[in-house]
Amino acid sequence: MMADTKFLTTPQGRKLAYRHTATRSGKSFLWLSGFNSDMAGTKVTELEAWAVKTGHGFTAFDYSGHGQSDGDFEACTITDWHEDTLAVVDKVTEGELVLVGSSMGAWMALLAMKARAARVSGLVLIAPAPDFTARLMWPHLPSEARFAITQEGKWMMPSAYGDPVPITRALIESGARHTVMGAPIDFDGPVRILQGMRDEDVPWKHAEALVETITSRDLTFTLVKDGDHRLSRPHDIARLLATCAEIAAD
Repeated sequence: MMADTKFLTTPQGRKLAYRHTATRSGKSFLWLSGFNSDMAGTKVTELEAWAVKTGHGFTAFDYSGHGQSDGDFEACTITDWHEDTLAVVDKVTEGELVLVGSSMGAWMALLAMKARAARVSGLVLIAPAPDFTARLMWPHLPSEARFAITQEGKWMMPSAYGDPVPITRALIESGARHTVMGAPIDFDGPVRILQGMRDEDVPWKHAEALVETITSRDLTFTLVKDGDHRLSRPHDIARLLATCAEIAAD
């Protein structure tokens, strides 16, 4: 059973929607969604149900400009979403914290781990896309898209999931200020990475490069040969839950 949706005002004055269940085990899971995604997805709700059933704390929220949270998506940046994440970590979560990040959410998880190292005991990263604006997006944009972003401030990116998505100069510039893969990512806790080899949004080689960057010796990289970016089929979700159960048992 999902918790009721509540609202939190961040130190920056942004109003975020979130769901939270307190921990009974001492361990809590924080779900971090992807770019232009929200906390209503199947993976989120299945993980929430598992956490509640097993006595672990669980928190999910919508970034500014996403889902039920306030804000204009087009006006938001990587900086805003990082600040949103820290506000939820500080004001909502409790106990030993495992960050579960999907796509861009993995970037938010790594940034939050670096900023709140004492709180984070484990990482579960699904189709991780840290530094995606600089490494996966900008180098592959057509020249007309780069021109629109740099000269006009915005380009509408076609999306396979729905309406075109605005990509702004502010988004690209803020992403460059928050890159994490240019140096070793120091973390000693368990890390589990789940990646589909048929992911058309985040190539599996990007996840492999991340493996080389994270210093933890307790790191497992799982490649799903027929998996796509979402990894939301029933057996993909079962794998995610088993992975979280493994980390919870540590």
